[in-house]
Amino acid sequence: MSDTAIRASSETLLATKAPKRPANMGQILRWLILFLGGIAMIMPIVYMLSTSLKWPHEVYDVNLVPKEPTLDNYRFVLEDGRFYGWFINSLVIATITTICNLFFDSLVGYTLCKFRFPGRYIVFIAILSTLMIPTEMLVIPWYLMSQQFGWLDTYWGIMFPGLMTAFGTFLMKQFFETVPNDFIEAARIDGLNELEIWWTVAMPLVRPALAALAIFVFLGNWTAFIWPLIVTNSVEMYTLPVGLSSFGDEADVAWELIMTGAAISTIPTLVVFLIFQRFIIRGVVMAGLKG
Repeated sequence: MSDTAIRASSETLLATKAPKRPANMGQILRWLILFLGGIAMIMPIVYMLSTSLKWPHEVYDVNLVPKEPTLDNYRFVLEDGRFYGWFINSLVIATITTICNLFFDSLVGYTLCKFRFPGRYIVFIAILSTLMIPTEMLVIPWYLMSQQFGWLDTYWGIMFPGLMTAFGTFLMKQFFETVPNDFIEAARIDGLNELEIWWTVAMPLVRPALAALAIFVFLGNWTAFIWPLIVTNSVEMYTLPVGLSSFGDEADVAWELIMTGAAISTIPTLVVFLIFQRFIIRGVVMAGLKG
């Protein structure tokens, strides 16, 4: 092809190329809302980290950057022997509760989804109806039950209300709906019992739901405050949120120490998210490929 023909073809392509459309007002507004929402979500974290690096007399300064940054707050909190006990209490309670939720919620969700028995819809609706009951209304029955069975100021007393949740059951049931019944029937023909089918066939196919549920349950129990505060009596049984609140009293509140403990307490939540978020992303990608 000659140079003249190539030049003519290039001019034709440039002439027919559509001009780049400028961003419309709707797109600009969406980006602005996302930006403001991101700022609103990250500012409390920035304030927490900033306050944890301040001296007591700087806590109420509006400046986010400390004038005289210090790590004494972290040294004081980490040298306080009570902090490690609170940390272990929260870690044990959140971990055991998360494992129990993954087991019981998935088992009940699988049963309600893959078994046909009279009244299963009534059972499912009854479980969902508990979501409409505020937690504050259940605190008194929980406390009376804990008192009668001797569960006050114990790990079991803190954990038992959250060992199984209606939200987790609903989430797992909805995800088990996506598991083809042909897989279940093929496993039954191969001679597997229902527990083996649930564990080896159905559970691997709902890993994204399990990962999401693990994150929600762990975070919910790690940050729980009202119920652990009510059911515990001794300082040794405090969870981390309850223990951090003891850094303040009616006369003075050591906000710098509370923020320091809160900053340290975010580490396990970040670890849990980093462990399970890859399963969520993988599940979304696989769902897109199947679609």
